[in-house]
Amino acid sequence: MSTTTSSIKVYTESTPNPATMKFLVNKLLINGSADFATKESAESSPFARELFKFNFVNGVFFASNFVTITKAEGIEWGDIEDILKEFVKGAVESEMQIQEEETNDSPNFEGTETEKKIQQILHDYVRPAVEQDGGAITYRSFNEGVVTVELRGSCSGCPSSTITLKSGIENLLKRMVPEVTEVVSEAL
Repeated sequence: MSTTTSSIKVYTESTPNPATMKFLVNKLLINGSADFATKESAESSPFARELFKFNFVNGVFFASNFVTITKAEGIEWGDIEDILKEFVKGAVESEMQIQEEETNDSPNFEGTETEKKIQQILHDYVRPAVEQDGGAITYRSFNEGVVTVELRGSCSGCPSSTITLKSGIENLLKRMVPEVTEVVSEAL
């Protein structure tokens, strides 16, 4: 099989969170996701470390074929979008590593049958929708009817994430898993 030298294309999409923008590329970047909410957390990611060198970058999140970037307050996307697009294009073309140590983010559901069912629903139905908005959702626990999740990427700090959590995710889980009474988000 020969390698093709196709040109990397970068597209941007706004997200429901005005502080974040999704930079999509025509290449798989990572299986699973990687969240770097702070400059300090990016130590294991050459790609994220380089993005944090821009003083207007406050957060970096990778999933499948995109990187969601959180900008600093007081900065307009119009002033930085092209700079970031060019950087992302160059980083992907040079195959800059997202993580120095590759991790396997394949679903490995654990716990009771109810917990496994909740995790499967989150993985199959919720994760793709949340990723469309540049974010990620991670199952944390199920205790006495309450499902605890963690929202990352553009979902972290997004004004509409509470509505999504309560109206969308909670209603879906209550309908599909009668034992669920509430869904809450774990604070980061």
